[in-house]
Amino acid sequence: MEPIQVTTMLRQDDPSIARIIRETLTEFGIGGPGTVFSDPATDHLFQLFSDPGSRYFVARSGTTILGGAGIHSLEGGAAGVCELQKMYLVPEARGSGLGRMLLDRCLAFARETGYRTCYLETMPQLKAAHKLYESTGFTYLKSPMGHTGHYGCGLWMSLTL
Repeated sequence: MEPIQVTTMLRQDDPSIARIIRETLTEFGIGGPGTVFSDPATDHLFQLFSDPGSRYFVARSGTTILGGAGIHSLEGGAAGVCELQKMYLVPEARGSGLGRMLLDRCLAFARETGYRTCYLETMPQLKAAHKLYESTGFTYLKSPMGHTGHYGCGLWMSLTL
């Protein structure tokens, strides 16, 4: 396998990232309404993450995309709050440290951009992701922040940057 590189998303990465997201949600049995599975933006992440103050990072080995993660201002959230969005990896990349690499890159971007809080939404089935978020300092919230439209996510976390 070629060395892994984490780069800013390219427009041609849209189909691969959308496929990874949907296949992961299907794998865990959580691909229903109220999740990114049915969110139309999932097919157009390059456009979504071209907004000021946002960035989507893609991990690749050669020409193979292994996953990605992004930072975007929190829809309907307070000033200075961003959201970690659409962090998904192919199965063979999980447990390799790649998730940590993507998360660190996203949080560095958030800090550089001037965000003070990072919020995320997740689902109970994604236990390995919870461990990663917890080890980074994210704490659980009692209710969601903002207006993401992802009512299928039952866990919410935040991190003071």
